[in-house]
Amino acid sequence: MQVALVWLLAFTNLLLIRVESNNAVCKKTFKLDPRPHSVSILEFGAVGDGKFLNTIAFQNAIFYLKSFADKGGAQLYVPPGKWLTGSFNLTSHLTLFLEKGATILASPDPSHWDIVSPLPSYGRGIELPGKRYRSLINGDNLQDVVITGDNGTFDGQGAAWWEWLESGTLNYSRPHIIEFVSSKNILISNLTFLNAPSVNIHPVYCSHVHIKKVLIETSVDSPYVLGVVPDSSDNVCIEDSTINVGHDTVSLKSGWDQYGINYGRPTTAVHIRNLVLKSPTGAGISFGSEMSGGISDVTVEHLTIHSSRVGVAFRTTRGRGGYIRNITISGVVLSGVDTAIVADGHTGAHADDKYDRDALPVVTRIVLRNFTGDGIGLAGNFTGIGESPFTSICLKDIHLQTSSESWVCSNVSGYAEDVSPEPCEELMSSPSACFAGGRIYGGETAGESYYSW
Repeated sequence: MQVALVWLLAFTNLLLIRVESNNAVCKKTFKLDPRPHSVSILEFGAVGDGKFLNTIAFQNAIFYLKSFADKGGAQLYVPPGKWLTGSFNLTSHLTLFLEKGATILASPDPSHWDIVSPLPSYGRGIELPGKRYRSLINGDNLQDVVITGDNGTFDGQGAAWWEWLESGTLNYSRPHIIEFVSSKNILISNLTFLNAPSVNIHPVYCSHVHIKKVLIETSVDSPYVLGVVPDSSDNVCIEDSTINVGHDTVSLKSGWDQYGINYGRPTTAVHIRNLVLKSPTGAGISFGSEMSGGISDVTVEHLTIHSSRVGVAFRTTRGRGGYIRNITISGVVLSGVDTAIVADGHTGAHADDKYDRDALPVVTRIVLRNFTGDGIGLAGNFTGIGESPFTSICLKDIHLQTSSESWVCSNVSGYAEDVSPEPCEELMSSPSACFAGGRIYGGETAGESYYSW
């Protein structure tokens, strides 16, 4: 009884300290002062009939607005209409504002999309070796960019891209709707995203990214379409949104095999909260499997995940290297989910045959707390790697109504308290698996770190 009480107090303090620290990411409000200069896309010859190609109009507008970067920035206003365009680049100190009834419509013609080099942490396109299509909206080495509106819409018109993927006729890897590379102080809010060719929002090598009040949707048969993918980025907040896509709705990544290891930029300091998620063929929230740069210090809270294949997924495989550690997920409501929790050390293809088989990933210090679920198939599947077992997997206050075998476990250790159905023996070792005398693993004292293991 005394040991259990110590465990409970330690666990509660740990969660409070973690959440309070990462909460600061979402509490930092992005400055939304009006830009001193504003122009309409109409001033650059754009036509919102859904047929006229407006790529040059957007490019000219952005080029003009660059001149206001040192004068407080500027706003590009997009009025109601359907504005067909190919890919174009943004600039720093810019607000792109989509009025209610405005839709930026992605051209389904691949010739209207630029071709660019692969990301260095991936070494190749995701779907095909070599180059990739540039995303519809791009920002490279930018700062202070806002994409917002009165619930305006980005429609990726992805059906053609999905067909080319499934038929094997893609020339290059598919584009995203929005991608920021090596940028900081980015806000994306009050928008709807439809039918992305691949990923809807992809910040990579970015800092201080805030995504809130977005609706992201694709049809249920869209192959490998993801919602938001923070990738080798830090200080990311994702909140108050609804995401329904064909694959993972929120997926944290950090590079692929030796390319991600060599690039060495983790995804860290992430706060995710107040989301409603649906993924018929993927996960509500996932970590990896491309995680070779590392993923750490992530707080996730207040999720509703329904009608999905998996609720929460941790994915990796031999050759990835990297780590997934210091993750806290709490306040999750699941319904109609095939498997509530998955941690799989045997998932994911390799970028090429040059990966190091001895690069073993580390998965440790994962806290899952306050889950409820009905209509669940399997409670959890924890399958670690023999030479690198998953450790310190800590479960508390988890109550799932399952219809089949409860838990599957191998090469994993941790501790569980107040969990039903009863977890496997590997997750019932001892409280010390999750708390070790006021010290976090690695030797720092609790006073020196907000992880008070």
